[in-house]
Amino acid sequence: MSLTLAQFNDFNQAQATSTLLTCCTSSRWAREVASARPFTTLEALSAHSDTIWGKVQQQESDLLEALDGHPQIGNVATLKEKYRNTQDSAAHEQSGANEAEDEVLEALAQGNQEYLDKFGFIFIVFATGKSAQQMLDLLLARLPNDRATELVNAATEQNKITRLRLNKLFKPAV
Repeated sequence: MSLTLAQFNDFNQAQATSTLLTCCTSSRWAREVASARPFTTLEALSAHSDTIWGKVQQQESDLLEALDGHPQIGNVATLKEKYRNTQDSAAHEQSGANEAEDEVLEALAQGNQEYLDKFGFIFIVFATGKSAQQMLDLLLARLPNDRATELVNAATEQNKITRLRLNKLFKPAV
């Protein structure tokens, strides 16, 4: 889907919120960004998104809701089954995991489970442009952190992903 800002600005609140949920599954973020329409530029929308995200990430339940909208890195079955509303925007984001060697994928799966067990939420990383090995290296580097540090890391990575998805959503159709 590709929209113009004018089309988005004309949506009713429910349509705008639903559209934004394809970029980030925090209902608070989506509602608050949708409520701030109209936006005259993508830059203004992105800036407002950042401001709202700064508030949302302060509330752990809102942050965890956003993180729940992601499959585990490399888990394509989860992507297709659980996250249908973000499937189109997320599928290529993990393309580096699609070409990985089996042992790297197995290590990612094991590391993801250890991360989930330790922190109570999935490992999230801005995966675009990263190989499976790079994602594994980042996961292993972050695994020793404490939960508070990882909540901050996850919030930062989520915002990068949200910005990418907003840019793709409003990219002019060619």
